[in-house]
Amino acid sequence: MCLLLGVRGVGKTLLLKQLQELQSGEDISKQEAPPTIPTVGTNLVTLKFGKNTCTVRELGGCMAPVWSSYHQDVKGLIFMVDIAHRQQVSASCIELLTSLSSKDLQEAHVLLLFNKVDVPTAMTFPEIISILRLNDIVATSPQKIDILQCSALRGDSLGEILKWLATHASHS
Repeated sequence: MCLLLGVRGVGKTLLLKQLQELQSGEDISKQEAPPTIPTVGTNLVTLKFGKNTCTVRELGGCMAPVWSSYHQDVKGLIFMVDIAHRQQVSASCIELLTSLSSKDLQEAHVLLLFNKVDVPTAMTFPEIISILRLNDIVATSPQKIDILQCSALRGDSLGEILKWLATHASHS
């Protein structure tokens, strides 16, 4: 099981839809993004990698107070941050640190996704590193943390995300 977390409106649902379409062989670069509505509750998606599968459970951002009740038996954690919404980044950082400190997630592999790189107001990677104190988080976290910048809307880095899921969160 892989959890997909992030505060409200960061693009989690769109990411899942785009990953499903990419995996089905569709050319997502030439089509409009599928419509989404905010997730209230959870959203389960199963992705297949040959003989292996990975179930990704998206938890709505409004469910942050109860995210910890879903931490058991998680192999992978994808935490998504909207880098174009500067006022929301501090809330994202607090939720990220809360998740990383969970005893149930100490063995999980973590993928930190900085979404919306395509938006003109997106923070630069040096800004992200500075504001989130990213080097300190990576250095002190017991989890292995991988970092990607992406655009769920345009499909940037979706192949790398699928590869990460196949490597760190799939099972036979």
